[in-house]
Amino acid sequence: MKNTWKKCLCAGVTLFLLFLCTHYWGTVVEILSGILSAATPLIIGCIIAYLVNIPMSFYEKHYFPKKKSGGIANSRNIVCMLAAYLTFVAIIALLIIIVVPELVDCIEFLGITIVNWFKTIDTTKLAQLLPAEAISALKNADWQSILDKAIAFLSAGISGVTTTIFDIVGGLFSGIVTALVSLIFSIYILSNKEKLKNQFSRLMKNYLKPKWNSGAQYVLSTLNDCFRKYTVGQCMEAVILGSLCALGMLIFKMPYAAMIGTLIGFTALIPVAGAYIGAGIGAFMILTVSPIKAVWFLVFIVILQQLEGNIIYPRVVGSSIGLPGIWVLAAVTIGGGLFGILGMLIGVPIAAALYRMLRANLNKKESEAQKNLPVVNSQL
Repeated sequence: MKNTWKKCLCAGVTLFLLFLCTHYWGTVVEILSGILSAATPLIIGCIIAYLVNIPMSFYEKHYFPKKKSGGIANSRNIVCMLAAYLTFVAIIALLIIIVVPELVDCIEFLGITIVNWFKTIDTTKLAQLLPAEAISALKNADWQSILDKAIAFLSAGISGVTTTIFDIVGGLFSGIVTALVSLIFSIYILSNKEKLKNQFSRLMKNYLKPKWNSGAQYVLSTLNDCFRKYTVGQCMEAVILGSLCALGMLIFKMPYAAMIGTLIGFTALIPVAGAYIGAGIGAFMILTVSPIKAVWFLVFIVILQQLEGNIIYPRVVGSSIGLPGIWVLAAVTIGGGLFGILGMLIGVPIAAALYRMLRANLNKKESEAQKNLPVVNSQL
């Protein structure tokens, strides 16, 4: 009788909460948006901790792994965490050193080209092209009145400009604070990751049924394995593609080889379409120097992309996550349509995890069905 009342009470509370959510849906969405906005630094910190934990785990396997405790082994966590963060800092610094100088050169060259183009314009010929009515209107215009109106317009817009400046400064300050809080939270997670892992396991073990607990552990383990392998494989593939692009451009004596190679490698982190995005930007940069070389660059990128899609990507990324190419394309398309670039990045590992779990469940059902088939007597 007691259990029956508990079930009825739970059902009633559930129905009441569903009624509140549907009736006040706008308020619920607003509250959830506020909670999500407030938790943004913590979510970013979790993402940073997950990415930094990949090289950190690698360092832990080589930094006195057989010693459980005492002496040097006690410093394993802090030393490996520091080495992992320094690895990311070194990568970012290397990218800046490679990209910034060539980017400055490109902007300077583009500015000089535009200035020289304006110098070549013949004002007398330009005046001849204008209609006589337009020239007469320019000569007879009341420039003092136009200047007064322009000053009045600018004066009225000063308050709007001031507000915009304050918004930009406030957004910049908010971004810096968010980055610092996220970084501190990621350090806290990594420094206590074993303790947090044990606490999470205890919560799941004590508040979930054994069957649900094992199922949740299996899903989380599969997702973690797919995300880890995808991240490592995608980064390796991006480094290989960027290096090959820079090397090929140096061989063919194309401008901005190091910068465009880095750009191609960075955009290659976006599956399927990333390299083409980088190729478009790179072709525009080369176009400012030589249109012919820009065309040859596009031809070179198409060939390199075919090599990458048919040989490099299947071996480095495809084999690691075990997802067929058609489903990679589907995951990128759906993820990009729903969540933009972020959806493209997380769509593939999520699809790989779903594909792996569905395949394992299907194989299990087919195996059980095969066992339950009636045995046919061979003597009949």
